Amino acid sequence: MTPQANAQADTGAGAPSGGPGRPSPDHPAPLIEPPRARTGRTPRATRTNFEMYGWVFMRVSGILLVVLVITHLMIQLVLDGGVSKISFAFVAGRWASPFWQAWDLIMLWLAMLHGGLGLRTIINDYAQRDTTRFWLKMLLYTATVFTVLLGTLVIFTFDPNIG
Repeated sequence: MTPQANAQADTGAGAPSGGPGRPSPDHPAPLIEPPRARTGRTPRATRTNFEMYGWVFMRVSGILLVVLVITHLMIQLVLDGGVSKISFAFVAGRWASPFWQAWDLIMLWLAMLHGGLGLRTIINDYAQRDTTRFWLKMLLYTATVFTVLLGTLVIFTFDPNIG
């Protein structure tokens, strides 16, 4: 195709359809499938606003996590003397305060839920087969619940007298 023909094809000039972007018998419109419609057989669980709430949660939790983590790092690494000061005794002293327990608990829960929801979206986008998608999400949910429960247990049952 000559450069002049390419320019005409790109702009729609000389097209028999009468203008750019309009389909013609020679150049049919691309096929775009309509979105799936809900039917009477659509599961009741998919009729909620979970995706919208998940979208809002990801934005809010992301902002909160940035504030919590940066503040945590600034306090731990800059104001408290850096990494060399962090030890078992340092953690024991921090977790003696309900404030730091709550701070770390909120960071744990937000990070795990934020990450789990993000990985769920990735699984939904890239897993081709329904069974693969199901088992990957079950593995994700199990790991997320296990980590949240174990982390919560450690924060609340930490005994500084062990060390």
